[in-house]
Amino acid sequence: EANEVLSDPERRAMYDRFGHAAAQGGADGFARGFEGFGGLGDIFDAFFGGAQARGHRGPVRGADIRRGITISFEEAVFGADKEIEVQTAEICSVCKGLRSEPGTQPERCAQCNGTGEVRRAQQSIFGQFVNVAACDRCRGEGRIITTPCKHCRGVGREKRKRKLSVHIPGGVDNGSQMRLSGEGEIGTQGGPRGNLYLQISVRPHEVFQRDDDTLLLDLDVNFAQVALGDEISVPTIDGQPHELRVPAGTQTGEMFVVRGKGVPHLRGGGRGDMVVRVNVVTPKHLSKEQKDLLKRLADSMGHAGDNHGFMGKIKDKLG
Repeated sequence: EANEVLSDPERRAMYDRFGHAAAQGGADGFARGFEGFGGLGDIFDAFFGGAQARGHRGPVRGADIRRGITISFEEAVFGADKEIEVQTAEICSVCKGLRSEPGTQPERCAQCNGTGEVRRAQQSIFGQFVNVAACDRCRGEGRIITTPCKHCRGVGREKRKRKLSVHIPGGVDNGSQMRLSGEGEIGTQGGPRGNLYLQISVRPHEVFQRDDDTLLLDLDVNFAQVALGDEISVPTIDGQPHELRVPAGTQTGEMFVVRGKGVPHLRGGGRGDMVVRVNVVTPKHLSKEQKDLLKRLADSMGHAGDNHGFMGKIKDKLG
């Protein structure tokens, strides 16, 4: 057998390149040495993960995009339908994504013969193996664009503006992020679109503040209202006033909870509460009659040593 190999230049060359298995019958003998794999491609697949590793371009998901949107305080509380405009990469309207100028055809890559991959035999510590890689001339596509589309410059995509209808759910807050699946950039090679992420900014309200699903309302009252007690009409985010009972003796800073008048829960039913914080306002301008009444009230309440208390301080101010 050795003499046969040495006397046959072709078999000798096969032996030098691929070893004993190849010399047993030319290329067929070499293939028989890898029975069970189904071919060189299967061997490479077994070690390096399949056709994608060999450089074939499969579907690629499109890129995600981000956009900001500003809404009112009420829209954040109750939700709203908004129309936004986004600019995304879309399929070229002229070449329809083919990248070639209409009326022309791409050429088959001569280097890889249209397969998109090249095979090279390499020697390693494990022996001889065939390395399969993406063709560097056509970048694994198997074709070469000789006349690129003038409109998209051979990219196959173009930037276009789109209008989208977006539903903002009630309960979102400043800084919330919404994901709109499939509204991002288009994919390549038939891949799905990316997502659009909306970053929400909420304009502040003139009356209400917000802490999660709780609304906060500062209520200014005068001394007589908290001293005698009063029923006060307070605003709500719904637009309908609520009658709040402020009991006699209420101190500044005390809080009252109005159930179910807060922000709707973003996940699940129901609403948060509204918290009313009382702030007793000292009058800056009084009529003579009002001053006389307060003096008489201060006298009737007396003093508590050096610490005059609220009415004592009023009397000192009035002289």
